[in-house]
Amino acid sequence: MKDQAQVVIIGGGVVGASILYHLSKRGCTDAILLERSELTSGSTWHAAGGMHTINGDPNVAKLQQYTIKLYQEIEDLSGQDIGLHMTGGIMLAATNERFDWLKSVYAKGKYLGMDDLEIITPERAHELMPLIDPAQFVGAMYDPIEGHCDPYGVTHAYAKAARKNGAHFETHVKVEALRQNADGSWLVTTNKGVITAEHVVNAAGLWAREVGRMVGLELPVLAMEHMYLLTEDMPEVAEINKATGAEVLHAVDFDGEIYLRQERGGMLMGTYERACKPWSELETSWDFGHQLLDPDIDRIAPSLEVGFRHFPAFENAGIKQIINGPFTFAPDGNPLVGPVKGMTNFWSACAVMAGFSQGGGVGLALANWIVDGDPGFDVWAM
Repeated sequence: MKDQAQVVIIGGGVVGASILYHLSKRGCTDAILLERSELTSGSTWHAAGGMHTINGDPNVAKLQQYTIKLYQEIEDLSGQDIGLHMTGGIMLAATNERFDWLKSVYAKGKYLGMDDLEIITPERAHELMPLIDPAQFVGAMYDPIEGHCDPYGVTHAYAKAARKNGAHFETHVKVEALRQNADGSWLVTTNKGVITAEHVVNAAGLWAREVGRMVGLELPVLAMEHMYLLTEDMPEVAEINKATGAEVLHAVDFDGEIYLRQERGGMLMGTYERACKPWSELETSWDFGHQLLDPDIDRIAPSLEVGFRHFPAFENAGIKQIINGPFTFAPDGNPLVGPVKGMTNFWSACAVMAGFSQGGGVGLALANWIVDGDPGFDVWAM
């Protein structure tokens, strides 16, 4: 392992790997990513891998557009299959108030150049995604730039592409202490030696608080439990695949706080339940990694009831598996990205809960910021 670097990135999830890639793309190849276990350990490996361009903040939406467009580039450069499924998707409104909001999102999208967005009727939504009950909705929006990817593949594609560009990453290297010298350089102490660096990036995900505390910083982030379920094979899914020659479209049901996508011969249904539950509120054990949490289907039952009503085919579907894992959030739900006030060359790239929609844009912004002193576009929301 090298003992000097211009930039040390702590954390080998999708965000850290994206930052490494974007630094290498900008010519900053004297960068190294340190991962205490394997790439994707923490939150990345159990993510559902969904991606979409829509966000309530137009500037974050731009970053999401950029991220999705980037995927073919990193797959080609790295030679790593990222399991990209560009299915398109619909966003559903069950009330007039929600439909008005969806129309405002549509207008913002058009302003940002998302020319293929369409406001559609429930009947048209049913034609596109036959699993919905159109009687439950008042309108929808269709977005062709939605889909999902393989979290393992995307993260390794970023890392391999960065390595091809001349950057480095190391696994099974745990950062144990950080200390800044009088000249502003950083001493990064690991279990395998010390690295002197000009910049340090905290992209440690579930361990962002622990890394922040190494420099006396208490980050406003909290991990929350998040569940999604996988169904057994569904005949309705097979019928749609046969009739269309394509996968089932993604769907986001805002009123049910549910998202859906096809998973093999069945479906994946995830919920952002109102009865949210914090996980490991004060600190994250360094021993945590490729583990899941115990499922608690009773906690998401209200969301599932809405889902089964809005998507009736699920009522007869068997549940194959329930995935429950922690994701880190900032108070406003947007990424916590940028230089840390009062510190020299210490950067945050944390709480990117939608890593496969936003990870590429976050990596671009932070790489530009480090190299040029400016992210290159409006990142106020972060």
